[in-house]
Amino acid sequence: MCPMHLADAATAWWVWPLALFVLTFFLGIVAVIAGVGGGVLFVPIVGSFFPFHLDYVRGAGLVLALTGTLAASPMLLRSGLANLRLVLPLALAGSICSLAGAVIGFALPVNVVQTSLGVIIIGVAVLLWVAKGGNMGDERTAPSFDWGSRRGVLGIASFGGIGFVGGLFGLGAGWANVPALNLLMGLPLKVAVGTSGLAISLINSSAAWVYIGRGALLPAVAMPSILGVMLGSRIGARLLHGMPSVMVRRIVITVLAIAGARALLRGLGIWP
Repeated sequence: MCPMHLADAATAWWVWPLALFVLTFFLGIVAVIAGVGGGVLFVPIVGSFFPFHLDYVRGAGLVLALTGTLAASPMLLRSGLANLRLVLPLALAGSICSLAGAVIGFALPVNVVQTSLGVIIIGVAVLLWVAKGGNMGDERTAPSFDWGSRRGVLGIASFGGIGFVGGLFGLGAGWANVPALNLLMGLPLKVAVGTSGLAISLINSSAAWVYIGRGALLPAVAMPSILGVMLGSRIGARLLHGMPSVMVRRIVITVLAIAGARALLRGLGIWP
């Protein structure tokens, strides 16, 4: 990774860390509400609009998603929006597969990573848009809603696949957790969002060590991003508890579609 990718020489060095802090503050709010983790938004947006090499962005994206969900997890557990007993077997499968995905990801060309990333994220957004069978669970207080999970084996398998792709592209584990929990396992959407956030904090730690070991974690990229997302995620956790599920679903679809389209166009060389 060439140091010339680290910053634009025409811009003062402090501009990019400050811009990262502001951006990730808002990403932290949206990521917790959407339950997708910061990495799935951070990687395509920062990789497209900031002058950093994609490997550094991917490494920071994993750590960012990890710290954001760690900051929000206590609130999610106290409010009953995250189910620890359900998360543990899913997180185990996701952690093992994310580790394998992170190792393979370094062997792929950058343009292949960008293009594949865009296709995957757009596909998830489309799936959420067309799916009508999800369990919305519109009650303001999710723990009072009578729900139960189903298709546990398929859920574990899906989290293994999600973890692999997340580690491969530096997205973290949140890029498809919510569809898997809501559409496949039948959790109410708000519970799926909260449970997804807790799962990310467990799964991302495995893949993050691979990026750290490869030297793909740059403090100038990671530190302002972590500070921003931690502050934003705490606000997002408070907003999630009282937000209608229909609005949460619209936020999920919108942010994924925008991020996926930008990554796809950059990977194809249409919008450099």
